[in-house]
Amino acid sequence: MRRSFVHPAAILTGLILAPLIVACAGSPSESVEPPARLTVGTWGADGAGVIVTGSLVHVHIGCTKGDFPLPALLDSEGRFNVPGSYILRAYPVQLGPSLPARFAGIVRGSVLTLSVAVDDTVDKKLVALGPVTITLRREPNLGPCPICESAPR
Repeated sequence: MRRSFVHPAAILTGLILAPLIVACAGSPSESVEPPARLTVGTWGADGAGVIVTGSLVHVHIGCTKGDFPLPALLDSEGRFNVPGSYILRAYPVQLGPSLPARFAGIVRGSVLTLSVAVDDTVDKKLVALGPVTITLRREPNLGPCPICESAPR
C-alpha cells in the first residue's frame, strides 16, 4: 500500500486559513470594495494589536510579537498571505531568536482577521496564533503585556 505524505506546514496553513474563509463569507449584498493594501495606523482588540507604518506591519498577539514588510498587497477579496518573522517568547523578557512565520489575513472595511503560522525552529514545531479580529483605530489591550508605542525600524 502506498502512503502519501502531506507536509505539516500545508496542513497548518489550511487550518489557519479555513476559519478566515468561513468567518468572512458574507452575502453578495455585502459587497464592499476592499482596499489595495493595509491601512496605516493602529489596529486593536483585546489580546491583539497591529501597527501598520509605510514600510512595516508590527503584530502583537498576547505576549508575542512579529513583523512583515510592506507592501502587503491585498487580493480582490481583501486577503493577504505573506512571510515575516516572529518572536514567541517576547514578555516579560524576550527569549530566543526571531523565527520564520506566515501572516494570513482578510480585511473587511476597518476590520482585519489575522492568523500567524510560526515555524518554531527551536522546539521543532509549527505554532498557530489566531485567528484574531482587530479593528482600525482601536487601542490594543494586551493585559500585562506591553504593546510597542510604534513599529520597530
